[in-house]
Amino acid sequence: YPELDGETLATILPLRDTPGRVSLRAAGESALNRLKAVIGGSAGNLVEWYDWFAYTSFTLYFAPHFFPEGDRTSQLLQAAAVLAIGFVARPVGAWAMGLYADRAGRRAALVLAVSMMSAGSFAIALMPDHDSIGVLAPAGLLLARLVQGLSVGGEYGASATYLSEVAGHGRRGFWSSFHFTTLIGGQLLALGVLVLLQATMSEAALSAWGWRIPFAIGGLLAIIVFWLRRGIAESGSFTSTDAGQRRRSGALTIIREHPREAGIAFVLTASGSLAFYTYTSYMQKFLVNSAGFPKDVATTATALALIIYLPFHPFAGMLSDRIGRRPMMTFTFAGIALFTYPLMTAIAASRDIVGAGALMVALLLLLSGYASTSAVFKAELFPTHVRALGVALPYAIANAIFGGSAEYVALWFKQAGIENAFFVYVSAMAVIALVVVRKMRDPSSSRLILDD
Repeated sequence: YPELDGETLATILPLRDTPGRVSLRAAGESALNRLKAVIGGSAGNLVEWYDWFAYTSFTLYFAPHFFPEGDRTSQLLQAAAVLAIGFVARPVGAWAMGLYADRAGRRAALVLAVSMMSAGSFAIALMPDHDSIGVLAPAGLLLARLVQGLSVGGEYGASATYLSEVAGHGRRGFWSSFHFTTLIGGQLLALGVLVLLQATMSEAALSAWGWRIPFAIGGLLAIIVFWLRRGIAESGSFTSTDAGQRRRSGALTIIREHPREAGIAFVLTASGSLAFYTYTSYMQKFLVNSAGFPKDVATTATALALIIYLPFHPFAGMLSDRIGRRPMMTFTFAGIALFTYPLMTAIAASRDIVGAGALMVALLLLLSGYASTSAVFKAELFPTHVRALGVALPYAIANAIFGGSAEYVALWFKQAGIENAFFVYVSAMAVIALVVVRKMRDPSSSRLILDD
């Protein structure tokens, strides 16, 4: 490792038991422990994102209870504003939880994050509506989303870092791809609950009180994951880091010592999250509000598209282990730049849900190069003592600005009568990310994650 300094080499050399290879036994990682660690980190990530996406999946039903004034677009716009404000809390959660993960451990941060998500979900499930408590209802909804925003902001950096560190060098892309796989799984689970409720409840019952059920489910699942995460092992990469180095973690350290890496993570997240929320959570509303499909048809089509999309992540992650992360990112951002406008326009004009669904799948597949490698790509940019914060903070800030505002901006363009301008915006952000990717070297070549 010629690129490593003497202090870092002094830390890792005692872990070596054969020439050229860091011992998994010395790092406390057996194959079984690694599998348990991946499952623990992934299961919590799934529940975190289920809770987060339950809000967007059920917005069509609960928005009138908290924002009774105006037409449907106006109600959705106000609910989307709360979603965007919830994203504002994510950088704060990323900073606090990332710092905590770098100093106290990845496991401790993961346990705390899922506890906060559980509290936010139960709060929404039990929240009285506008007819009962007036303006306190939307205020309470906003507070619950802020708690969930803090949780998700901390979850991303801690879980992305944890999975990347326990994965092992040769399969790091494959195992860490489950970070985004479970993210999609959480969204798919939320949509699955919606499809089930739509099939078993009347429209009136679902609109009146059934929308509370998914939030109660999310709170209960988070409690289960809380106990699961308490039993996972800490990553060897963290435990082998000197305590003095851990205390060096902080936002100023990121800015002072790793500004380029933080900038790269920010730009890629800005474009990737904007496209992701456009193709997934906003798509359900787009199918109803722009293409004119019924709510249940739009929900089912979105869920089926995600089911088809889900298995591609591990394969794309495995491919990144062979050809590198950079080519995967190039594929995604070039595809988003070229195809977002024509495919979104075609979906809006479609009157055939099968054809619209096929176009949705095509858009999602464009994302696979980014989605499958985003966690490990960013983790490989930073050394251990600032990795969780370095991954989490740029990601959360970019998500708050671009991902969190995606629905609001899209609906604003629609209300202004220039909906297609939003597609140009998504494509332009992808062009910027593509330029950044082509000007950097592949982060997997840096070998900064030493726990192999």
